[in-house]
Amino acid sequence: MKLLHGIIPFLLATIALQAQTYEVGLLAGGVNGITDVGSENFIAPSDIGFGVIAKWNRSERHSFRASILFSEISGDDADSSDPSRVQRALNYRNSLLEFSLGMEYTFWEFSMYDGKFAHAPYLYTGLTYFQYDNLRLDRQGNIDDLDGKRWQFSVPMVLGYKFTLTRKLVLAAEIGARYTFTDNLDGSNPEGDLDDAPGLKFGNTNSNDWYVFTGISLTYTFGRQPCYCNF
Repeated sequence: MKLLHGIIPFLLATIALQAQTYEVGLLAGGVNGITDVGSENFIAPSDIGFGVIAKWNRSERHSFRASILFSEISGDDADSSDPSRVQRALNYRNSLLEFSLGMEYTFWEFSMYDGKFAHAPYLYTGLTYFQYDNLRLDRQGNIDDLDGKRWQFSVPMVLGYKFTLTRKLVLAAEIGARYTFTDNLDGSNPEGDLDDAPGLKFGNTNSNDWYVFTGISLTYTFGRQPCYCNF
């Protein structure tokens, strides 16, 4: 019986240490657009974004990562430091739904398996497919939703820092810019065949739009400790 009393706690502790191969959790933060309307600041979160995130920790320095993010972005020329934008006095609001898949690379080994406090900076990139409203500027000077939703790709470039709260919880803070393959998050370059007025183009039509997510994630870890020898 004394032997069992010693073995059982040891087995439970071993299972707990090995149960951190996968992570699932929540994302929340602020979102801003970098477009032809509104502020020129690169990091100026003005709208709320939230979603879910999942990771497969393939090694102590590499994770495959997937996420879904819901958000809105908006811009108002009144917030610009450019007098010509302020005088133009345009504003817009767009809704986004993004699906992202890629690789998270940690600068040094981030071990969650020994029960000690761990922390590390990381980079994430991959490919994002997102939905947005196809906006346009009409002849009355209003930017409105034109013909429903569009889908397009973007490339995420994310820098973050993560650390363990417990053996099961990881908190991370990150800033991530998305370079999109559209120039119409703000209605400045309407897309597609339009049934009525084509919309007025303005701004720099040779430069695509960006949007930036600044926020945190909280993930719960589970699964067996991976074997890193084949990575």
